Amino acid sequence: MSPACEMLLDETPLFDPSLLQELDWSSNTVPFSPPISPSHPGEGLVLRPLQTADFNRGFYKVLSQLTVAGDVTPEQFIENFEHMKKTGDYYVVVVEDTNLGQIVATATLIIEHKFIHGCAKRGRVEEVVVSDVCRGKQLGKLLVSALTLLSKKLDCYKITLECAPNNVAFYKKFGYSASSETYMQCRFFD
Repeated sequence: MSPACEMLLDETPLFDPSLLQELDWSSNTVPFSPPISPSHPGEGLVLRPLQTADFNRGFYKVLSQLTVAGDVTPEQFIENFEHMKKTGDYYVVVVEDTNLGQIVATATLIIEHKFIHGCAKRGRVEEVVVSDVCRGKQLGKLLVSALTLLSKKLDCYKITLECAPNNVAFYKKFGYSASSETYMQCRFFD
C-alpha cells in the first residue's frame, strides 16, 4: 500500500452522518426488544456511514459472508469510495463494534434518479449483511429500518430490494411487499 493511500484511509464519512442522527425513529414501525435505535444500536456498537478506514476494520470480511467480495486493494477501495461520495447517491452504513474496532454489519441504500413519476427518486437496498458473530442482536432489522426511513427522508417515491424467498417474511415486517415485477438478470461474471 502506498503512503498516499495510507493517508486516505481515514475517518472521512461517505455521507453526512447527521442524516442518520436526524432520522425520525418515532415513525419506525418495527418493534425492537430490547429497544435499539440508530443512535443507540447496542453496547459498544456505533451505526454510522462507511469510512475509508473501514477497509482495515473488516468491512470486506463482513461483505464476504454475503457474497464473493473479491480481492480489492486499498487503492481500488478508495477510488470506488471517492466515486460514490462524489455522486451523493450512495449511502453505505456500517455497524462498528468499538471494543473490537471491527465492522460487524453493513447495508447500502442507492438512490436512482428517474424520469418517471415527475423525475422522482427511487431507493434501492443492497448488500444487507450481519457478521455471523453478531447475529441475533437485531442489527439486520436496525439497518433495514434506518435505510427505509432514510429513503423517505431523501424524498424517494419508493424503496425496493431483492431477496431470497426465505427472507420475504423478514422484509414484510418493514412494510415491503412482493411486487408483480419479476426480477431477472444477465450475469457477465460470477
